[in-house]
Amino acid sequence: MLTLNSPLHELSGVGEKIEKHFNQLGIKSISDLLFFLPFRYEEYEKVKNISDLKINQFAEIIGEVLLIKSHRGFRKKIHITEALLESNGSNIKVVWFNQPYLSKTIKVGNVLQIKGKVVEGYGGPSFVSPEYRKIDDLKSSINKNSKNIQAIYHVNSKLNQNNVRKLIQQCIFLIDKIPEWLPLKILKTLNIIDIKEAIAKIHQPKKLSDIEEAQKRIAFGELFIRQLKSQKIKSDLNKKKANPIIFKQKETNKYINSLPFKLTNSQKKSAWEILQDIEKDNPMNRLLEGDVGSGKTVVISIAILNTLLNKQKSVLMVPSEILARQHYYTFKKFFKDYNFSIALKTRSFKEGDIKKADLIIGTQSLIQKNIEIKNVSLVIIDEQHRFGVYQRKAIIDKNIENNFSPHFLSLTATPIPRSLSLAIYGDLDLSTINEMPKNRKELITKIIDNKKRDDLYNFIKERVKNNEQVFFVFPLIEESEKTNFKSVEEEYKIISNKYFSDLNCEILHGKTKKKDKEHIMSEFSLGNIDILFSTTVIEVGIDIPNATIMVIENPERFGLAQLHQLRGRINRGDKQSYCFLLLSDKKLSAKSLERLKVLEENKDGLSIAKKDLEIRGAGEVFSSRQSGFSEIALAKIFSLEEIQIAQEEAQNIMKSDIALNKYPLIKKKVTSFESDYHLE
Repeated sequence: MLTLNSPLHELSGVGEKIEKHFNQLGIKSISDLLFFLPFRYEEYEKVKNISDLKINQFAEIIGEVLLIKSHRGFRKKIHITEALLESNGSNIKVVWFNQPYLSKTIKVGNVLQIKGKVVEGYGGPSFVSPEYRKIDDLKSSINKNSKNIQAIYHVNSKLNQNNVRKLIQQCIFLIDKIPEWLPLKILKTLNIIDIKEAIAKIHQPKKLSDIEEAQKRIAFGELFIRQLKSQKIKSDLNKKKANPIIFKQKETNKYINSLPFKLTNSQKKSAWEILQDIEKDNPMNRLLEGDVGSGKTVVISIAILNTLLNKQKSVLMVPSEILARQHYYTFKKFFKDYNFSIALKTRSFKEGDIKKADLIIGTQSLIQKNIEIKNVSLVIIDEQHRFGVYQRKAIIDKNIENNFSPHFLSLTATPIPRSLSLAIYGDLDLSTINEMPKNRKELITKIIDNKKRDDLYNFIKERVKNNEQVFFVFPLIEESEKTNFKSVEEEYKIISNKYFSDLNCEILHGKTKKKDKEHIMSEFSLGNIDILFSTTVIEVGIDIPNATIMVIENPERFGLAQLHQLRGRINRGDKQSYCFLLLSDKKLSAKSLERLKVLEENKDGLSIAKKDLEIRGAGEVFSSRQSGFSEIALAKIFSLEEIQIAQEEAQNIMKSDIALNKYPLIKKKVTSFESDYHLE
């Protein structure tokens, strides 16, 4: 008998291989499958005549196969299967990639039902990689409705949409067994449907309003559990003790006065908030938010200085080796007049003795089981949205002993509106740096048409003559047939040889060998490389004051927040800097151009984030990994009122164990780091 906890292999049609592929997606039981939520929907028009199809339309047609063949694509990297379908005297081409078996399973004369997006190309309107099924004849009717709504799931290359839909259909009857965890009071106050109805509608909506209702319920459910977990974290921290880090006023003032620049007012305010927190004997849990280039590193150096002057240890964990090495050398300079021991540890690089060091800087390699880091009083995580909750918890847990916990500080350069900040970072106190250093000139961002490429290259040559340096950024490492996006390897060869043969150019990307990567970054930092061709590996942490120009190819490929992060790698000195968004020959949609103009017209990250939220929605701007929320929850931007209701109810439930015991399912969710929907 099937239950919510039944493994997938108990479902019809699930063998060992299929179960393994689902397991790789984190789906091991029927409850996992039911909570494997669609990330988008396609609304298909039932089109009777091929001649009525429109470009960019999601459509469903029936046609007879007149021709089908498979062949290798350009450079033989890809299999292409092409079919020609006919209906009511009109023809359309259908193309599939890397499915050569289709030419054997589909025969001339077969009648196919095709569902997909109509695109321009291949001599006219076409379907590319659509869903299909064989049917008996051209007179078959799909259903009586003029439209239907189809759920689309994130699947890997070994599975397809039908695999998911067929299995969900098998166990849809078990939805009635899903327990509700939201208090009835909340359901009534917010007028939201219960979890059973939400799961049924999220998978098999009959109308668009079903999706809206289901997403609202599921999104609020995640928000509520997130707020409960935040309240529990706060409650647990209040029960623990931390080593007070006494403010060393005289030494701190001397250090600040020795810096080659003056702190902004918001830097001073943020530093003071942190210093006040770490003087207490209960652990700090704070988020420092500041735009790219706003000076967060200097602020945390003040907290680290006071920690080390108190003869206590500090850890700084960052998301990349490049950033770790840069911080290591930065803090060596900051603390050159002090007798502090600083160690560096990444996956492939180690310097200094971690056990004896006062300040330990590294990547998530610091949380490996064989790495022993004890008696740390201050933990700082840079770009904290890039680490999952497990990594953050692991570095703190290494130092929780005898009811003592380190002070915890997160950093983020991703500015978000207050309501979303409360939803995502509900357990953290917030400090904000909202000013840029006084000596910075305003960064100029321009959208450049591909026809003006030669003019741009001439401009770059003139700037390099003035001892300035340049970034070229590309969306891909290698050339791909599947996209028109440019690759760094291909363009490096073309551009450096054709236009900049007299300049020192280099290439850097995620596949660059460790030794080469270190050498290239060192040479670029020293000014020995004029132009660095790169992927987004330079998105975070690269600080080259002499780099004044960035050219981003195929900028439409990136989100606005990511583009803003990228351009933050320049304009670090006192020279005028430029970011050029270089368009390709391909004509961009009006929406894509609208997005890029936001970057051209806005300089601060918060304005850009708000515009990006308006245009793309939170689910596109903040990934589920960044936020801890699913795409469904992020697709619904929570109102301040909803967040406050969630917080108030969470606080009431968390006031005592007696209150929490009224909701055993909630208690299980809150007291574990399992999925919010884990039902075992």
